[in-house]
Amino acid sequence: MRKEFMQPELLKSLYYEMVRIRLVEEKIAEHYFEKEMRCPVHLSIGQEAIAVGVCAHLSGDDYVLSNHRSHGHYLAKRGNLQKMIAELYGRVTGCSQGKGGSMHLIDLSVGFLGATPIVGSTIPIAVGVAFGSMMRGDSRVTVVFFGDAATEEGVFHESLNFASLKKLPILFVCENNLYSVYSPLRVRQPEGREIIRLAEGHGIEAFQGDGNDVLEVYSLTEKAIRKARRGEGPFFLEFKTYRWREHCGPCYDNDLGYRSIKEFQEWKKRDPIKKLEKYILKKGIIKKGDVEDFIHKCAEEIKIAFAFAQKSPFPEKHFLFEHIYAPAERGEV
Repeated sequence: MRKEFMQPELLKSLYYEMVRIRLVEEKIAEHYFEKEMRCPVHLSIGQEAIAVGVCAHLSGDDYVLSNHRSHGHYLAKRGNLQKMIAELYGRVTGCSQGKGGSMHLIDLSVGFLGATPIVGSTIPIAVGVAFGSMMRGDSRVTVVFFGDAATEEGVFHESLNFASLKKLPILFVCENNLYSVYSPLRVRQPEGREIIRLAEGHGIEAFQGDGNDVLEVYSLTEKAIRKARRGEGPFFLEFKTYRWREHCGPCYDNDLGYRSIKEFQEWKKRDPIKKLEKYILKKGIIKKGDVEDFIHKCAEEIKIAFAFAQKSPFPEKHFLFEHIYAPAERGEV
């Protein structure tokens, strides 16, 4: 779908959702230095277009699984902001009851089945979820987000092979931000080989797109989701993007030398939010005052979420052992 044919309300929705995620994560970075959030945080600042463009096609019944950099995915899937911030503070009101932190978000009420930091670990789980949907005959689609490094794990290939074999209703979304912690692609994968070729090798249709263009993400995802819902098998999307801040933590880390200032500045010019903002302002879909009003509204929402988290109690000791394992059936050892 070309952007000139997109409805103004859709364009505004995509823009505002990206702005909201950016503001939330910037506030997390600001408060992190207070040392009340005792879990690691992996921010997706600069990568918001992928989460928003993909999840815009999903209903509450569809499933999403994610990785350690999951805040944007959770919020784009309509996760509860207050519960997410409370989880980062380790409070019992968090979406994982304060036991998981930033890297273990889960909210079954919106179909967000979980995020884990082990690289590639949610990929086979997502395949199992999609297999369950196929066996039940429902119309749900499962989406799993992962980074470029996950494609180097054996379970990635096993999962794609099974999904292809069974024609499962799953969308594999690779957020290729070019680095695995401090290691660039060139020291991890053969030069000149695109990641989508790995998916194609398993007989899965695959597209590659600009992960900093939310409209391109939206358009490519639309085609993939339509195919999955029709029962025509899995789809693989690779979106190239770039994280602005350090791999883990609230700071910038360009001083470490693993990436150049020039590279960072070039990618920052491709800010997905500014890119769409420029277009919709030019088209008169929004005005500067609209943006300012929305930012003010978001700031109030975020302020309330942090206040809620900071006032919430920590889990009591018995919560350490509750809701972790399924209860044993009578007679089981």
